[in-house]
This record gives sequence, C-alpha cells and structure tokens, in this order.
Amino acid sequence: MDFDWNEAVNMTRRDFMTTTASGLGALAFASLLRSEGLLASEASQIENPLAPKPSHFAPKAKRCIFIFMAGAPSQMDLFDPKPKLNELDGQGLPDSMLKDMRFAFIQKESAKLMGSPRSFKRYGQSGIEFSDLLPNIGSCADDIALIRSLHTEEFNHHPGQLMMNCGRGEFGLPCVGSWVNYGLGSESQNLPGFVVLTAGRGISGGSTLWSSGFLPSNYQGVRLRSKGAPILNLDNPPGVTDEMQHYGLKSVSDLNKYRYKKVGDPEIASRINSYELAFRMQSEAPELMDLSGESERTKEAYGLNREDPDISAGRAGGPGVYHEFSRNCLLARRLVERGVRFVNLYHASWDHHSNLDNGLRFNAGMADQPIAALLKDLKQRGLLDETLVVWGAEFGRTPLGENRPGYDKVTGRDHHPKAFSGWMAGGGVKGGQVIGKTDDIGWGIDEEPVHINDFHATILHLFGLNHKELTYRFQGRDFRLTDVGGEVLKKVVG
Repeated sequence: MDFDWNEAVNMTRRDFMTTTASGLGALAFASLLRSEGLLASEASQIENPLAPKPSHFAPKAKRCIFIFMAGAPSQMDLFDPKPKLNELDGQGLPDSMLKDMRFAFIQKESAKLMGSPRSFKRYGQSGIEFSDLLPNIGSCADDIALIRSLHTEEFNHHPGQLMMNCGRGEFGLPCVGSWVNYGLGSESQNLPGFVVLTAGRGISGGSTLWSSGFLPSNYQGVRLRSKGAPILNLDNPPGVTDEMQHYGLKSVSDLNKYRYKKVGDPEIASRINSYELAFRMQSEAPELMDLSGESERTKEAYGLNREDPDISAGRAGGPGVYHEFSRNCLLARRLVERGVRFVNLYHASWDHHSNLDNGLRFNAGMADQPIAALLKDLKQRGLLDETLVVWGAEFGRTPLGENRPGYDKVTGRDHHPKAFSGWMAGGGVKGGQVIGKTDDIGWGIDEEPVHINDFHATILHLFGLNHKELTYRFQGRDFRLTDVGGEVLKKVVG
C-alpha cells in the first residue's frame, strides 16, 4: 500500500487502527509465514539457483576436477601390470571364458592373448606400480587411490561414456557435475559452477556427457573454447555499448520476472540467472583465460610450450594437442581457485584398436606431465586437500589382441567393460593405496569389484552428499545419480 506521511500527521488513533494497522498486520502475518517457510518472498522465488547450499554432512571436498580420457586407455599398459599375460602371449582362451562375452570387433574363434611391452616401476612410500609411460603421475603415487577393479555393463563408447558421466548408459540424464552443483550450488559469483574443457579429436558422447538432463538448465556444463572467444556470444556485437546492453538486459529481465510470476516455471529462473551470470562473466572470463600472469616456472611445469612429438598417432587429435591439454590442466587449477565447483577435462581419443604402442606413447606423453603438475600445483597452493581430482574412462581394453578382419597385424585391443582402472586424489581421498585386484591376465576381477555407481557414490560422499538422498523428482519418480545401486568405497574416504 502507498503511505502518505502528510496525512499520517493529522490521523486520529482510530483512523490509524482501522487503516494502517490492518496493512501492518498483513505484513507481519506474511513475515511470520515466511519465517516458518510457508510463504516465499518474491526475491527468494527468483533467487540464484546456484547459490551455495549445505551438504548432508561435513564435506571433505569442495570442488572437483574430473579428467575423462575418452576412448578407454589400456589399463594393463598403464596401471595394472600383468606379467602372466606376457608369459601367455599368443595363446587363446578357453571357450568357457568367451562364450558369453560381447566384443565390438574381436573375432572370438581366432583371438589370442597379447602381452604388453611396457615396464612397471614402484613409486613413493606406498610402492604403487605405474607404467614407464607415466613416471610423473607415478611420482604422485602417495596422493593417489588407484582402483584396479572398475567394471560396467556398457561395451560401446557412447553408452559407456554416458554411464561414467551420468550413472546410466541412457540419454537425458544429468551428469556428475550437474548433480554436484544441484546439491551444493557454486561458490563462484562470476563464473559458472560447472565448466567443461576439451582437447583432441572430439568425444563420441559430445555434450550429452555434460548435460543437466531433467535438472534445470543452469546446472549443465558450460564449455570454454580453447580458440577465439572462450564462450560464444559472450562479447557485445559491434556498435552495442555497455549502456545499451544494460538497458536491454534489464528489459529482458523484467519480462522474464513478469512471466515467472505468471507461470512459476523454474526454467525462467534459470534463464534470469544465466543472463546475469553472462553479464558478470564478460569481465571475468578474459582474465581467467589470460595466462600471462603465470610464472614461467609454472608454465614449464605444465608443459605449456611443448611441441607434439613425431609419433604416428592419428586418433589422439589434431596438431597442438600437447599444448591444448597442458593449457586445460592449468585452466582447471585457475577455475577451482575462483570457486568453480566442478571442472570436466576431456581428451579424445584413447580408442586404440590398432597402433596401440604408438598411440599410448603419444597420449601418455601428452597427459602425464600436466596432470602430475596439476596435482603438485594444487598441493603446493594448499588446494589439494579440498579439491578432488579424478581420472576415469568409459571402460578398459581387452587382454586379447584385436584381430579385426582386414588388419594385417594385431596391434591393438578391443573394448573391455569387465575390469579396468581409474583413480582419485585429493579432496579427502586416502592416497597411497590400491583398491581391487584383477586376475592374472586382467580379464576379470578377483577382489573388491567397484561398479560405476560405487565410484559415483564415493565422489558424492566426499562432497558431503548422501547419494541415496540426493534426488530429483521427474515424471513421477525420484531419480538419483547412482540409480538403484551404489556403495561408498570406505577405503577411499578413510
């Protein structure tokens, strides 16, 4: 109501009680309802959906950098040494082991075991073994919990990538980063809560891997480009002044707020927040992408000035991928420093159906130095304790060589969902240990199998989120990242 103070001066007590007090009473009653959570104010109705929220219990991790090696690295050539496999090189497997197996390309009747040319070395006080292709990551062994017993149901790339990123091999589901931001919000005021960095030739799953699915769209990953403007359409077009932009955005915001009051669609609140965030990012994003303030020592540690080696490995990506991946690792550190909750760092491809030796030497050479530099840089800056770093892929590779028709030689491995490796570090992870054990040839799991849902349950637990309670109702059902499974890996969380 409009209140005229000139009239109030001449108001009698009776007038005050019969007019103004009724309005004050209504306001007091509304305030009481709000305090009891029974009535939302207009401000809270259109509040920032990414505002920080409390966790279910005390978190150990506040942010995550998830490094996804699309295409599926060969675990027995990088993380899981198999001397027995080398002894049996060239031998076949019994029909009992092959009859129920599905392969993408292997011809079962003539498939043979293929040993690894790689040597392994123990690192740190923990003595974890890493391949000769990963000496720098090996030097971080005491911070790493290496899981050698991951398994999944999916054996083709896109479904497998959806499984590792979204909890099931199906379209339309939110990914891990979206769930974490939905559960906790973001600490960053001027950058998205969930950022995606890519390198290499492109990923089978594409943007479905960082989708918000049925969650409101403000929880989806925002991809930062490595060339040109970091985000498309972020800069003003020529001729548009800051003042023009201000009034234009205000008009759009007013229309969105009016529409929101009419229909209450949460997507409109997401849209309002996205416009406001984009406006703030115009000043923040260029500074983020400008690495000139980093010391030469830091750039050298990440390998920012490295040239691609002269190795024939066409699946690894185009020219300059070594620089691109190194830059992404450094950007990941800069993003979490600025409060970004979740960073996905993708590279493709590790899909070595042939030319495995060259392909792995190229890719591991690209990844080993900057990932180790990232771990050490976070640790030196006091960020690793609260920053979870994850290495993962959609599945592993077969101990059998791929004998696809038309190949002159067997030089690669097929898809293998039954047993593969991944790791976590920082963010409350108990490092310096190996979880799980595969059999002598890396075919199946002998001890402590870890399903993808267990992997995700553990990530959420480190963020202080109970994976069974972090749900979203959609189409009459409460969904969660871990579907109907998932157990927290107690050895990892300490």
